[in-house]
Amino acid sequence: MMQGIERRVAAVSYVAVPMPVGDILVAGTERGICALIIAAHAETPAALDALQRYCPAPLVPDTGTLADATVQLTNYVSGARQTFDLPLDLVGTPFQRLVWESLLAIPYGDTVTYRDLAHMLGQPGGAQAVGGAVAHNPISIIVPCHRVLGSDGSLTGYAWGVHVKRWLIDHERHISGRTLF
Repeated sequence: MMQGIERRVAAVSYVAVPMPVGDILVAGTERGICALIIAAHAETPAALDALQRYCPAPLVPDTGTLADATVQLTNYVSGARQTFDLPLDLVGTPFQRLVWESLLAIPYGDTVTYRDLAHMLGQPGGAQAVGGAVAHNPISIIVPCHRVLGSDGSLTGYAWGVHVKRWLIDHERHISGRTLF
């Protein structure tokens, strides 16, 4: 559950997708992807606990329902895919959902600052609130919270480790041909 908002499902399927800096664990309900975490420095039980926090229902190994997500994530990691076409089961407050939807508009290979994102949402001075919503994004990579930087261009924090955020940004910039400046 996230901030008093409930998702009622019988079970949540999950699957692991390899990535150079740690396995991607993606979970989904019948409505869509509900969580994506990167198990860069967590053992599998701890990573499953993290999935459980985002998708509070019994976790069951996937039997094929997440095949499209697996293919799309594998293609993203290999550099063959820059966008995702997957149904999402995002649960959050209206403000969180607004911020998460704005993350989807950040182009592959680009970055914005928390302050820029706040301005785009009509919330000047709201960088801290935007940062809080970004930090609670349950679907990393697909909802690209890694593309948001501190106002000075620094990586700031990332739930799955700053080294993972750096890898994701570098990977996208390399594939897209974009540079930092």
